[in-house]
Amino acid sequence: MLSSQTLSLAIHRNWVDLYETIWKPEFFPRWASGLSQGPLVQEGNSWKGQGPQGAVKVRFTDHNPFCIMDHWIDGGYSKEIFVPMRIVANEQGSQVLITVFRQPLLSDERYAQELEWVRRDMQALQTLLTG
Repeated sequence: MLSSQTLSLAIHRNWVDLYETIWKPEFFPRWASGLSQGPLVQEGNSWKGQGPQGAVKVRFTDHNPFCIMDHWIDGGYSKEIFVPMRIVANEQGSQVLITVFRQPLLSDERYAQELEWVRRDMQALQTLLTG
């Protein structure tokens, strides 16, 4: 079993409205720099882009009534990385939740860097939505 940390971001916006704004794969490169450094291009059930360490392929959950935006990232290293992402109601606002699993053989330092990267991306999402 992989260890994990779930990062949370509060957004003062209705949770369903927030989901409808950000669920589309085309929206992710606007804030998720760890996922793509430019636009994602759809190829069948996957999306391809240029990540910080090279080409990436990403699969996303379909649009759904549960505000789930899970995605699977394939950076060409023989295994997809599962990234659970949810939006949940928080009174009149929302919580964006992203779980980061520590991948096998990842050092403490590298895992801390990955968590910090996701925190920066979540801050970019907040700035994009509230700035």
